[in-house]
Amino acid sequence: MHLYKLLSTLLIASTLSSVTLDANAQAQTQTQIPVHHSYVMKLDRWGNTVYQSVELDELDGKLSGYIDRDPIVGIRTGDSYIFTATAADKTTYIYRAKMTSEGLKGIADFPDSNHPKMRVQHAFSANKIPLRINKNPHTYHYVPTSYSNTFSPDRTPVLTIWSGDTVQTKTIDSGGVDEHGTTVALYGNPQTGPFYIADADIGDVLAVHIKRLRLNRDYADSLDMIVHKAQTTRLASRSAELGQAIRWKLDLEHGLASPDTTSEKLKNFNVPVKPMLGGLAVAPGNGMPAISTGDAGNFGGNMDFNEVVEGNTVYLAVNQPGALLYLGDAHALQGDGETSQYALETSMDVEFSVEVIKHKQIAMPRVASPTHIMTLGQAGSLDEALKLATSGMTQWLAEDYGLSLSESAQILGTSVEYRVVNLAGRSVGLAAKLDKRLLKNIKIKGK
Repeated sequence: MHLYKLLSTLLIASTLSSVTLDANAQAQTQTQIPVHHSYVMKLDRWGNTVYQSVELDELDGKLSGYIDRDPIVGIRTGDSYIFTATAADKTTYIYRAKMTSEGLKGIADFPDSNHPKMRVQHAFSANKIPLRINKNPHTYHYVPTSYSNTFSPDRTPVLTIWSGDTVQTKTIDSGGVDEHGTTVALYGNPQTGPFYIADADIGDVLAVHIKRLRLNRDYADSLDMIVHKAQTTRLASRSAELGQAIRWKLDLEHGLASPDTTSEKLKNFNVPVKPMLGGLAVAPGNGMPAISTGDAGNFGGNMDFNEVVEGNTVYLAVNQPGALLYLGDAHALQGDGETSQYALETSMDVEFSVEVIKHKQIAMPRVASPTHIMTLGQAGSLDEALKLATSGMTQWLAEDYGLSLSESAQILGTSVEYRVVNLAGRSVGLAAKLDKRLLKNIKIKGK
């Protein structure tokens, strides 16, 4: 072949090859998937800790995603990050950070909360949330090594789980005693947890499905007490000697409880056990301090509701990234109101699963059984608790069943049951309860 023709042929081939490689590279770039990471951000605002959730996508150094559902854009250069979040009112929040072994660390530039035209800097760190290995539900076995006496957003999570996952774990009694009779925590309703639910965020609802509750020791402790809220003046004058410790025997084989040392009248007295969790809560919201495990509120807490049992589901409003779920204060049995101050306090094997309901808000905790729906009111008085429970039930009937307030009033007026939930704590609880059979012919919204 003539040298000129040979060179021309090689040049054309080279050009075609280059074009093909460029086209392939362009196609690969077009189909490239952004790298995604989830973080929980810890922001120091004048000595107060605020937590935010961060969803960050990166493609060719360009950043996008969300901080608490506000969209962000930015860039990464080496290990340096800069991104801006824009709120619904167009206010901008600028974050500058360096990558660390645990995540991000840097300074946030915010508008001053009192002088919007001025800017203020706040230090922050953002820890990376572990990636989920696969999307199939997983069962975790967690053996507690420490316990919490507060419902706190600041306590390090003991385990990270996702919606659909199941946890098998243990609780101890309200005095801090485990299944072997060993004191392992401070008295005052020490809780197992918190469990970080990676896909739960502020403005969601966490459904806790109680799959299994099993007593794991053969005794419980209580008092021969009648709480002061249930006493008349005359009854109080006769109750000065009450408040003595009572040990109860638990017959695990037959599911019965009986006083260990009895009077002649009670020597044959026994009652069927009904294991329950007195404590179930998520962390309170930003701006609130850690809350004692003896208290209750819209976050759940020391509810002492004897319908928090195996087979039922508890719904709690999420106030922090990851929800931070606590549970404990196991009871072998408790009457309405926990009128003896202590129920049959014991330890327990617990199995539960979680489900995140996105973008849903509820005012107070809810409980659903196979037969009933229940809303809790928890407040400083039974009057206020009654109002909250009733309001919560009308919200449930409106949102899930599409009922007007008039229609809800007609159902409540004929069919609502009220249960005294808790009289033993600083706050009191009351529940509104409706039989699901009454609602079976009402179409649930969205279904």
